Parts: sequence; C-alpha cells; structure tokens
Amino acid sequence: MKAEHFAGNRKRSALLASLCAVAVALVALSAVAFAEQPDILSRDNVLRDPDIPDLGNPTGDLTVVEFFDYQCPYCKKLAPDLAKLVQEDGKIRLVLKDWPIFGDASVLAAKMALASKYQNKYAAAHDALIGANGKLTAAIINDLLAKAGVDVATAASDLQAHEKSIDDLLARNSDQADAFGFDGTPGFVVGTFRVPGVVEMKVFKMIVADARAAAKKKQ
Repeated sequence: MKAEHFAGNRKRSALLASLCAVAVALVALSAVAFAEQPDILSRDNVLRDPDIPDLGNPTGDLTVVEFFDYQCPYCKKLAPDLAKLVQEDGKIRLVLKDWPIFGDASVLAAKMALASKYQNKYAAAHDALIGANGKLTAAIINDLLAKAGVDVATAASDLQAHEKSIDDLLARNSDQADAFGFDGTPGFVVGTFRVPGVVEMKVFKMIVADARAAAKKKQ
C-alpha cells in the first residue's frame, strides 16, 4: 500500500507540475501591439518581411514568427518539434527571423542561410544549420551547407552581391526582438501573441489554438 500511495503521489505531483508550467507559460503571453504606421513593429514588417522566405503553408491562417540563433541550444532542441507541428497542422505559415547573438559564427551562419535563398535552398540550409551539433565555424558551416545541396560558392557570391540587403534584414530582426523585449533566443510571435522564451510543445499547441480563437473573434 505504501508503494502504491507513493506512486500515486508522484503522478499527482508530476501532473501538478505540468499544469503549473502551462499556467506560467500562458501568463507570460502578452498581446502584440502592432503599430499602425509603417515602423519597425508594423504588422507587415513583423509578419510579412518580403526578404524572409515563407515556410510551412504560405497561405496559412496563422503566422508563427521565431527569433532564433543557429547556435542556440534551446532553438536546436525545439526545431524538430516545431517542424513537426507545422507539418501536422498544415495551416501554419512559419517565418524564421535570424537573430545571431552567439557571436561571429552565428552571424556567418545566418548570412549564408539567407544567401542560400537566391538559389531556392533556404529551407535546406536552415535545416542543416539548426540540426548541427556543437559550435559552428566557417568550415563547418560550408560543409553542412554543401551536404544539404547548397552550392556554397554561389551562396558566398550571392552574399557578397546582396550583403547590404541581408545586413539590413538582420538589423530589422534585432530591432524587433529588442522592441518585443526578448531577453534571448528563442522568442516567438504567434498570431497576435508575444511568447518569450522556451515553451513546451504541448503548451505551444495551446497557444496556437488560443491565437486562432483570438483571430476569429476579431473577424
């Protein structure tokens, strides 16, 4: 009886901890106050930056924006679950905003991934870099991209040709992350909800559902 009682207590404690985690995460949510004027936090600048390729469903009913770094361990851990959610949901438009805050290698990785879009390899480049283990270097970045089917020489040439545009994009991403008050990566905007920090996927799914419900109320 004592063993059964102890096991029951453990299950109840685990459930309580899970419910508390959900409550804390939802309390951390705040509505995004999109600016009506075309400044850094306008709806179009945040959700529809023309220099960032759409992933997921380009015509989906909900946009999820992630501010991330290719060397952020939390971003890496979350990436497979986020990709699975986007695929299974089928109606999420995913916007990935490079916010390289982990040093020069992160900056280079972000720039090379963004340069890969000019050969329609952005998604492959992103998957290769976010799935890498350990710290990145220029050599590792090039090797990962090559193995993902990216023409590295062409990407480097495109980076040089479009460097100002890419630098401006990274600056916009950084300004937006700062304006949203994100302390680090990852940070999310889900519909009209700001989601700071790491969130368990079961909680993230609840946020997606709440964001859709909020959007319907405004229609």
